[in-house]
Amino acid sequence: MPRERAQSVNEHPIIALAAIGALWRVRLPAIVFLLLAGIAVGPVAGWLDPDALFGELLFPLVSLAVGLILFEGALTLRLSEIAGLERVVRRMVGSGALITWAVAATAAHLLAGLPWGVATLFGAIMTVTGPTVIVPMLRTVRPNVRVASVLRWEGIVIDPIGAFLAVLVFQFVVSAGEGGALLGTLWIFAKMTLSGLAVGAALAWLLGEALRRHLVPVYLYNVITLAAVFLALAVSDTLAHESGLLAVTVMGAMLANRKGVPVDEILEFKEHLSLLLIAGLFILLAARLDLDALRALGLASLGVFAAMQFLARPLKVLWSTLGSGLTWPERALLAWIAPRGIVAAAVSGVFAFQLEAQGVEGAGALVPLTFVVIIGTVVLQSFTAGPIARQLGVAEPEPRGLLIVGANPLARAIAKVLVDRKVPVLMTDTQWDSLSRARMLGIRTYFGNPLSEHAEVGLDLAGLGTMVAMSADPHLNALACERLARDLGPNKVYLLKVVPGESRSVASAGGRYAFGPGASYERMTGDLARGAQFRVTTLTDAFGFEELRARQTDPFLPLFAIDPKGKLRVFATDSQFEPQAGWTVVAMSAGGSQDPA
Repeated sequence: MPRERAQSVNEHPIIALAAIGALWRVRLPAIVFLLLAGIAVGPVAGWLDPDALFGELLFPLVSLAVGLILFEGALTLRLSEIAGLERVVRRMVGSGALITWAVAATAAHLLAGLPWGVATLFGAIMTVTGPTVIVPMLRTVRPNVRVASVLRWEGIVIDPIGAFLAVLVFQFVVSAGEGGALLGTLWIFAKMTLSGLAVGAALAWLLGEALRRHLVPVYLYNVITLAAVFLALAVSDTLAHESGLLAVTVMGAMLANRKGVPVDEILEFKEHLSLLLIAGLFILLAARLDLDALRALGLASLGVFAAMQFLARPLKVLWSTLGSGLTWPERALLAWIAPRGIVAAAVSGVFAFQLEAQGVEGAGALVPLTFVVIIGTVVLQSFTAGPIARQLGVAEPEPRGLLIVGANPLARAIAKVLVDRKVPVLMTDTQWDSLSRARMLGIRTYFGNPLSEHAEVGLDLAGLGTMVAMSADPHLNALACERLARDLGPNKVYLLKVVPGESRSVASAGGRYAFGPGASYERMTGDLARGAQFRVTTLTDAFGFEELRARQTDPFLPLFAIDPKGKLRVFATDSQFEPQAGWTVVAMSAGGSQDPA
């Protein structure tokens, strides 16, 4: 690509920034396409030169982005949840992470020739996996509940821990390079650490007090939190160079474990800013990739990747699962799945900037080697984890459970009937009281908005194959269909009309109207208040679906059908199935009692 064309693009920053935003829409798996897109528009085509585009602002922008990522990750690190996990998870994020660190550092030094300081930093970065890559993979692989739980919680907890470890190692490497005697090096390291801890703790206390005492309006939570994160970065870096990342990690962890702080509301700021920021960061870092440095690594980079995949992970899982109740097939799948994601890419990019600026030997290989591991783990495991899980016999059977959006009285009554029939049900809502009532009925719940970025990580769809949105908000129902159709399939998402005359355009984003043309939230809620009941009938050869309909004297609304294998079907406006003998039909009737099964 001629140099003139590259300069032309760089002279129009709006075009380049818009291209970054457009590339974010390419997903599945997003991380792979974002990295490949960055490499394509950067070192390959020469259309995007981040250094020329942003100049001296590039490093501050990347630092802010990484700070936001680490802060958000630390907000998910609740000590109470860690204490309640099984021993295997505690080992995975503790002593097991040290095994990964040691193997990765040794491989980077012996195979890729990195100096021990840079190799040790690389090993620290490789300890993270991250929920942003784990959760989408679990939805495709569908391992059993025990494997999925271990992987999901490992990804959530190890993110801030691994980033914290990488920050400390980086600080030590920088301190060692700044001078002289061992005591001087230890003093610089201590100053960085103390600055990060002090600033992070102080701003966490101040922000926590402001939020707990309601000194900040709810609508300003996002803005104030974002400003506090940036302030922590700036103040800590002023006191001790490169201590800001430690400060925001400490700040997030303290807020997450302080009572009375609305952490869920704080997490929402990530939805408004971090998505585009993280996507842009992936592309910018990939666009800076030095292909010559990558070529210089040669087969050594593949050797490091092989050590991570076939040595570090199996050793970590073998140690972490000693004495546990996990079967060997479950352990084998755990030993195969460990993709790296955004934190590994971002932290390596930030640290490489600084190490190269200080002339640290081998720093130029840090980013290319990290990208080889990221792309290698994500691509290899995305294509192979599913078949391996099925071959090992640890994959979940065809999902037959139901996700219900909304925990109002109507939704709870319907969920209770299904739970009594052994159908797995998960309810999600933003009303704590409604979910509390659901839990009292023995129904699993998720507290939060199913459209949120937090739900991308926390909403566990394992075993769930269908979704019905039956909240009182038609727009939430329609958007939930659009969002969940990506995971469950467009023919597996339904929404209940809120009012009888609801416009079809409300559901244009996706989803089918549930329970037939006459069904609506308003009508069914009224019928339930007037004493309507749910009838559960098992069909036979002598008493089929048509006979069931003909027998009814009261208004009769079929809701679900459960086939002999336990698979759930939803009656919809355009239903194309006919329940047969052996099927169980769940219907709502204005009168009468529940039929015996």
